[in-house]
Formats: sequence, C-alpha cells, structure tokens
Amino acid sequence: MRTTHDDVSVRLYHLADGPDGGSANTLFYGPLSRALDLAAAEPEEVQDGLFIATDNDVVAYLDFIGD
Repeated sequence: MRTTHDDVSVRLYHLADGPDGGSANTLFYGPLSRALDLAAAEPEEVQDGLFIATDNDVVAYLDFIGD
C-alpha cells in the first residue's frame, strides 16, 4: 500500500465466497485507524477475507498488518 496516514478515509470490506465468485460486503467507511480497530475485532476466519481500499490502492488486511 502506498504511504498513507491514520486519518485517511478507507473502505473496509469483506470478500465473501459465493456461487458467482463472491461479493464484497462493505463493513465500514471512514478513517484508517478505526477500520483497523474494527478489523482486529473480527474473528480470524473473517479477517482472512478483509480488504482495505483507499482512493488509489487495495490491500488485504492480513498483508497490511504483516500477519
């Protein structure tokens, strides 16, 4: 992910598997710091499908935190 800061607006979403390849379910729009807090509170099986999107980039949550 490109350089960013805690207050940048992001979209936290879960990419769910489904019969048509899945769907992206938005969990939160707002500051990166809050998105990270919410993502950390999700169960591990959900964290595996979490993604964070900025205006110009998308990264898997677990890659972002280095897990």
